[in-house]
Amino acid sequence: MTLVRTLVALVRAMRPRQWLKNGFVVAPAVFAGHAFDPPALLRVGAAAGLFCLASSAVYLVNDVMDREADRCDPVKRYRPIAAGELSVHVALVAAVLLASAAVALGTTLGRGVLTALGIYLGLNLTYSLGGKLVVVLEAMLLATGFVVRLAAGALAIDAEISHWLLICGFLLALLLAFGKRVPEVSHPTSRTPRYPAAFLTEAVTLLAGVTLVAYVLYTVAPDTQAKIHSRALLITAPVVLFGILRYLFLLTREGSQDPTAALLADRPLLVTVVVWTVLAGVIVAQAGGHP
Repeated sequence: MTLVRTLVALVRAMRPRQWLKNGFVVAPAVFAGHAFDPPALLRVGAAAGLFCLASSAVYLVNDVMDREADRCDPVKRYRPIAAGELSVHVALVAAVLLASAAVALGTTLGRGVLTALGIYLGLNLTYSLGGKLVVVLEAMLLATGFVVRLAAGALAIDAEISHWLLICGFLLALLLAFGKRVPEVSHPTSRTPRYPAAFLTEAVTLLAGVTLVAYVLYTVAPDTQAKIHSRALLITAPVVLFGILRYLFLLTREGSQDPTAALLADRPLLVTVVVWTVLAGVIVAQAGGHP
């Protein structure tokens, strides 16, 4: 039973719910016209799986380093390492094995994906070793990790990726990173950045608007329309607008600390993501382009 409890605690500490973030790896396939191409989806799916392994290793290391502070947090104290359900030794060994497996398997998808994995692990090591305590920088490190995911997806299928898509991905991730800090203002710990509430409100509001504008500019950019031979991508903009506003609504109403939990718990937001993915995939696939 002890082994079973340890394995259950380990899986919880790996945060499988957070693997949803690695869906960013799949996005380039959608915008490269491969949304319904099984071989391409298999490769980006494999790349996303490697990032799941790498991100779980990162979570384990981060929780080991934050365990003392987490014990003082009303929510984080229930994390397996902070709660004493998973030993530091087991967590670190598992982290090394997961990261090693991700890197070893990454060689099968090419040097580009392997490099992206290395950069991702390096960014998160920087974050865990102190970058997370530097206001603004910590959010930018997290957002850059999502850009690396996008790049990895493109590299996995040898597809060209638009600089607009990278910009939109970075801005959206930055919005979610700052939104995640909103609830922490009321119960800061020694391992969380200290943001004034007014700053977070302004940052989230600004980024919500800038993200939408960047996405609209991406859909109407001559380069984008030339590659997909269509202007239809613009019709996905209202879907993006609804998704952003819905997230802001949840943030204001509930102070949702975890964007992933908000997505899984809120049906309208989840449906919005699915609708956008299908709509964008169909538009690009029918046009036969790759913005």
